[in-house]
Amino acid sequence: MLVAAIVCVGLKTVGYLIPARWVEAPTPLRIADLLTVALLAALVAVQTLAVGQAVVVDARVPAVLVAAGLLLLRAPFLVVVVAAALVAAMLRLWGWAA
Repeated sequence: MLVAAIVCVGLKTVGYLIPARWVEAPTPLRIADLLTVALLAALVAVQTLAVGQAVVVDARVPAVLVAAGLLLLRAPFLVVVVAAALVAAMLRLWGWAA
């Protein structure tokens, strides 16, 4: 734990030592934007398809697909969440996935 804390403080210190012009250049800004989206997409994929160390296709997959479709149609976020929850609940009720 102590080593991890020291590494974190060291990384934060290195961040302060990097010249501002390196970080404010267009390329690092673009990479930071894309990295945020990629990490969020990876988190959604892992939370949708993983149970422990196994890949599982259950009611979460169609629910995420419904949510993605509604987001593409620019539906309000609350509608997206409720629709995805209803899809997952109905599929589980019908025994399609646990």
